[in-house]
Amino acid sequence: MKEEGSSNSGKMIGCAFVWLLLVALVAVGYKFVVDPYIDTQATKEELIVQYSELADQAAQRGIMADKVPEDADTDQLSAMLDALKQRMTSSKGATSTAKQQVRVAIDSFSGYAVLRSDAFKRKLSVRGIDLKLLDDGADYRKRLEALKNGDVQMAVITIDALIKTGHGLGSNPATIVMVIDETVGADAMVAWKKSVPNIDALNTADTRIVATPDSPSETLARVVMSNFQLPQLPTDGFINADGAEDVYKRFQADRDGKRAYVLWEPFVSKALEEPDAHVLMDSSRFRGYIVDVLVVQRDFLLSNESAVDSLVEAYLRTLYESGVSGMSRLVSDDASATGQPVSDKQAKTLTDKIWWKNTSENYAHFGIVKESGSSSAVQHLDRMIGNIVNVLQRTGAISSDPTNGNPGSIYYDAVLRRLHSANFHPAIVANAGEEKIRSEIKLPKLSEQQWAKLVAVGELQVDRLVFSRGTARLTNQSKLTLESLVNTLRSWPQYYLAVTGRARQEGDADANRALAEQRAATAVKYLVDNGIVPHRIRATAAEPSPAGGQAQSVSFRLVQQPF
Repeated sequence: MKEEGSSNSGKMIGCAFVWLLLVALVAVGYKFVVDPYIDTQATKEELIVQYSELADQAAQRGIMADKVPEDADTDQLSAMLDALKQRMTSSKGATSTAKQQVRVAIDSFSGYAVLRSDAFKRKLSVRGIDLKLLDDGADYRKRLEALKNGDVQMAVITIDALIKTGHGLGSNPATIVMVIDETVGADAMVAWKKSVPNIDALNTADTRIVATPDSPSETLARVVMSNFQLPQLPTDGFINADGAEDVYKRFQADRDGKRAYVLWEPFVSKALEEPDAHVLMDSSRFRGYIVDVLVVQRDFLLSNESAVDSLVEAYLRTLYESGVSGMSRLVSDDASATGQPVSDKQAKTLTDKIWWKNTSENYAHFGIVKESGSSSAVQHLDRMIGNIVNVLQRTGAISSDPTNGNPGSIYYDAVLRRLHSANFHPAIVANAGEEKIRSEIKLPKLSEQQWAKLVAVGELQVDRLVFSRGTARLTNQSKLTLESLVNTLRSWPQYYLAVTGRARQEGDADANRALAEQRAATAVKYLVDNGIVPHRIRATAAEPSPAGGQAQSVSFRLVQQPF
């Protein structure tokens, strides 16, 4: 029995020793292996903070960081952090992620400088898009054919060229997804003061307009022909030129002929250096006619909406980051890169005469946010497209409306609607609030003496107003005419309007003159009631004229303060 007890006691001592050894090993392992490991591992929250700070630095370099999944663990976060560090410190980090090539048809117009910028291309590259720009020399037919054939997936083009060229092709292969810019003086119609003192002077059968065909300059000429009373001016009275420089040379060579010359910067400024030259009309005086847009081939859009979203977002970010102060330098650098260098002064002039449309203004153009009443300089795309179609039809550029009365058939708002739903605003990211929708410059109120000194621009082409016989009561047809005039005046915000009533010579002269004044005042009241500011319009009566339809009419003439 004693030997058995000794044996059990020895076993118990042995077991205790083993347990003590195991505990010691665990303690040593924890102290020298586990504890140091824990001390060197960041928590999930710390890794998220590190990743967020690094992502901000990457964004400043045009490198977009991946979004952190909600269920990411520390290992995944560490791997994402290492990958982002590698992209930021690799010479190929900004381009190695490119997966999809997008070809865009373009030309050398300075308004497209943002699209050609390195900053824009970098932003696309980190989104997996390799941008390839193809310059077609502003051959719009070639541009739309390239879209139709799938040679390019996107293009920049003016709205008028999209409508006119698409009509010529019999179909429109692309749809508008973003408004890029609008010229505000970069295109102008100039003339010699002695030969053509104002737009009314164009109203002769021998007048000719020198312009580059299928260009914004031709559009400007057609806007003038469509909106002003010029029945004698032939609709085919164009002399075709080969670009603005060619127009400028012809302008210098002929000082006596009845000619108007339509060109663009820097040749507008060069022409105006001549003391006897003046501007008949430029694109700063109207809204919504010479507008550049980004279009996407419809087939490509159907299967690549995410790529289009990325491109639009990257463009709007780049535009914001370029800023107003940086656009002149961007334009100058772009002009040099395209082989058309300009001086600092010319770059500043170009920048001042191009209105790049920001994010908020794009939302307004597409009706995603409402225009801020008559004070807004931004028009809905429906109105712009309708006005352009009207100009092209009235001047014989197209035989019918290719939109069939539905402007929405040539634009697509879902891309911008998705950005708006995601509260996208580049300025908000920079803690600067939303970008502003620019307002129209307000015309000042004038004294009687100032009204008397206004000079004529030209008489608007308005259908004859019809009144009830012997009264100043408008008929329904006349109300429709005046509603159309309201739309016209909103597109020509820089001018005052002189409304003149006319009366017959026959009968009681005082009664006829009073009736003419009443009819002019009735027309003015209708315009004011429909949103035109009162101090912009003045009603007057002309001296009685011989019998005839014109003797009882009301005319509408745009006038301006003398320069």
